[in-house]
Amino acid sequence: MRTVLVVDDEAQLLRALQVNLQLEGYQVLTALDGTTALLHAEKNHPDLIVLDLGLPDINGVDVITRIRRSSTTPIIVLSARHGSVDKVRALDAGADDYVTKPFGLDELLARLRVAERRLGTSDAEERTVDVGDFAVDLANRKVIRGGVTVRLTPREWAILELLVRNPGRLITQQQMLAKVWGPGYEGETHYLRVYMGQLRRKLEAQPARPSHLLTEAGMGYRFEP
Repeated sequence: MRTVLVVDDEAQLLRALQVNLQLEGYQVLTALDGTTALLHAEKNHPDLIVLDLGLPDINGVDVITRIRRSSTTPIIVLSARHGSVDKVRALDAGADDYVTKPFGLDELLARLRVAERRLGTSDAEERTVDVGDFAVDLANRKVIRGGVTVRLTPREWAILELLVRNPGRLITQQQMLAKVWGPGYEGETHYLRVYMGQLRRKLEAQPARPSHLLTEAGMGYRFEP
């Protein structure tokens, strides 16, 4: 399930988009302003972003610029601004697409599918991450250890995939909980201890002294290839 962050200061439109995108199978995060949008982008790492330019606190172009400092998440601008100058500014800042209001839901869904195909292409290019003790096949969503497929639960896979896609990077406990369990679970850190312990027993040569699935005490976890 892809996670979409929808940012728009029109509460009625925001709610309508949330309902319709959920019906299409997306997990939806919402924000009425740029500050909340940036917090979601940093903490929850959405797969796709739909962003209005006319926000009450931060200009939408500035939101794009700030997101692009640390993320390549596809951004689809949704705006009532029809001028070519606004489109160029948004695209130059790092937006991937631009849809003008009023718009049809079918058009927006088509643009999201295009963005998803780009994500899929990127996933396929990564193929397999082999660390010696085990190999993670990202394209086919499976793990091989000693020539045998390791059975992982959906949440174990989600945690492992998040770490493997960010090698060497600290993933905070809050980021991992929000991404794997969803908003509202940021305080349930005991979940992570249980699942990380399970992953280490399944994948690490010495689970008590892991070489790849590392803990940064009090902060989060890191994958070292």
